[in-house]
Amino acid sequence: MLPVIDVLTRFWTDMIDRADGPMTFRFFLQPTMALITALIDGIKDARAGKSPYAWMLAHSDSTQRRTAWREGVTATTRILLLGVGMDVIYQFRMFGGFKYPAEAFVIAVVLGFLPYLVLRGPINRIAGWWLRRRAAAHPEDRKP
Repeated sequence: MLPVIDVLTRFWTDMIDRADGPMTFRFFLQPTMALITALIDGIKDARAGKSPYAWMLAHSDSTQRRTAWREGVTATTRILLLGVGMDVIYQFRMFGGFKYPAEAFVIAVVLGFLPYLVLRGPINRIAGWWLRRRAAAHPEDRKP
């Protein structure tokens, strides 16, 4: 059994090495996909008048928080699965097998879910501002 320090050192070294190894395009692909998903969901939130996503996660009751987490994970499931799949390929190329599933999960979450979590709220705010401004400029477009 390896000491915890050795495991953590290998873990962080492997994480940093992923930026220079094969398949570095995923460092652009996954955050871009997360941005597109956050854009779609943030605009839907603004139209529905919802609070920013991270605010809902931090300042709502447990039922709403659970619903918000489920919604975010559901929205990013494909991105997360793609990330794990790309990391499996990376590990086979670099290590000769799928040896570190925790690393695959962490890199998928960091590249696929964190950008979504960070961007969905600001997109909601910007879209809400834009929608209110547009409604004020064109009151004839309002539905009866």
